[in-house]
Amino acid sequence: MQLKPLVRSLAVALSIAVIAGCSSTGGTQDGDSYGSQDGRNGSASSTSGTGTSGQYGSGTSGADRSQQADSRIPDVRTIYFDYDRDTIKSEYESVVMAHARYLRSNPDVNVVLHGHTDERGTREYNMALGERRAKAVERFLNIQGVSSSQMSVVSYGEERPAERGSSEAAYSQNRRVVFNY
Repeated sequence: MQLKPLVRSLAVALSIAVIAGCSSTGGTQDGDSYGSQDGRNGSASSTSGTGTSGQYGSGTSGADRSQQADSRIPDVRTIYFDYDRDTIKSEYESVVMAHARYLRSNPDVNVVLHGHTDERGTREYNMALGERRAKAVERFLNIQGVSSSQMSVVSYGEERPAERGSSEAAYSQNRRVVFNY
């Protein structure tokens, strides 16, 4: 049974390598980073000196911070995607990993992954793209050891925009997956 931890470690390493190889640099033609217009992304702009666990808002340190973080739902519950893409951006991997830790630590908790798109494309295409985005997050969580029974996927396509409008700023806020606990 010593093979199981080795296989899990290899699966994690492989998933990170695949995601890193598939990730894009993001950004608009203006040089702005997607999802950063109002600070709702997983960037380090609001970590307030708490290290990598800043997304939890915890002021504790060491093992206490890690244990406390795993018992609380991560604050960042939305990740954003590039236009017409369903790959998780490298800047959001830490957010998804935080959700994975939380879900592994709380096997009785369920999450619904809501996939969304901007308004460009047909309704049918956008429903499929929203589902692909949510399923990409589901696969990532599953590889991190989260039980499939804890997750479900819903695609809203373009039907529930976070931002109204036909600008790149609005589009970038609508290309997302939301963790709904």
